[in-house]
Amino acid sequence: MKRRSFVKKAVLGSFAAMIGTELVFGSKMPSGYTPLALQETDPFKLFSKNKQMVVLNDKPWNIEAQAHLLDDKITPNSSMFIRNNGLVPEDINPKEWTLTIDGESVKNKKTYSLADLKSKFKQHTYQLTIECGGNGRSEFDPPAKGNQWTVGAVHCASWTGVRLRDVLEDAGIKNDAMYIGFHAVDQHLSGDPKKEPISRGCPMPKALQDETILAFKMNGEDIPLIHGYPIRLVAGGWPASVSGKWVNRISVRNIIHDGEKMTGSSYKVPCKPVAPGEKVKDEDMCIIESMPVKSIITYPKTGAIIKVGKSLNIRGHAWAGELEVTKMDYSIDFGATWKSCTIEKPANRLAWQHFSASINFPKAGYYEVWAKATDAKGVSQPMLVPGWNPKGYLNNACHRIAVKIV
Repeated sequence: MKRRSFVKKAVLGSFAAMIGTELVFGSKMPSGYTPLALQETDPFKLFSKNKQMVVLNDKPWNIEAQAHLLDDKITPNSSMFIRNNGLVPEDINPKEWTLTIDGESVKNKKTYSLADLKSKFKQHTYQLTIECGGNGRSEFDPPAKGNQWTVGAVHCASWTGVRLRDVLEDAGIKNDAMYIGFHAVDQHLSGDPKKEPISRGCPMPKALQDETILAFKMNGEDIPLIHGYPIRLVAGGWPASVSGKWVNRISVRNIIHDGEKMTGSSYKVPCKPVAPGEKVKDEDMCIIESMPVKSIITYPKTGAIIKVGKSLNIRGHAWAGELEVTKMDYSIDFGATWKSCTIEKPANRLAWQHFSASINFPKAGYYEVWAKATDAKGVSQPMLVPGWNPKGYLNNACHRIAVKIV
């Protein structure tokens, strides 16, 4: 079996260079609706990101965190990954912003101002895990096209807003409602105003969950522009593509939403297992819904050097889409044996959970610490990259870090 490339990088890299690096933060971002053209062109300053974030693409912007940057229990803006499909909007005026509820299955088409949403409906705050469906894509073989995410396209921030359910019920939902679809103001890369960069959605049961919200605050402050200011649809536990940014319209549909990147092969995996490299017809692909069980070691940074006889305290996060993580284990012998970690309960449903353990190594040498989460249905992370798929989605293989005992 081919070893995973990030382990190879940890082995080949200088251990001394991997540890003790000071985190450097970009300058504070201006208010959410300041035109990007008037801001910095340096992405770390432009989006107030840690300079250790990794830029995968600049048109559209796609930037990921490294595992050790995600150590906070609630992810700060500085460490949150960026996944865009189009161009970031530049002319947002929150005083003029409106959200329209329409579609075949809404009883009354309604339009709300930002002030309407904040005053008319009860506000709720949840910690919600958002992960790109392609997180881990770089490990698939043969390679899948798209941004080559490693492990850092995930975060869990605190989101404040109003329940989508409350807004939909205010407008009225017909009995034949099947799906919602979002529409937003970001511009297509071509510049064609008739084209939407992305317009995804979810089935009504997900749309009506308590934790599916129209958010206007992130970590207690206005959502940064790059993360969807002034309103973002947040649907934790499902692919991040469902959590639409800059949303100005929600359509209630009597069909599976057929917006941009809902048809074809986008955000879909084969309905049945396929051989690596096999071509799959669009009609044989199924839409990704709840994300699989997964975990990440956030401390220490890979490449840590520990003195012999000293214990190593590790920590990280685990999540399982719609489910809770009930068990967390680690291994220092390449999965031959496993020992339990302490795993905390989630702050609320769909929030990631924090784990920790104290590890003693038998003697000096090179080790890898592997982490494995198990969900409430008894399903655990695989140790190797799971079933290949053409778009490189849903890689939930065990995360591992390199450690040297001297």
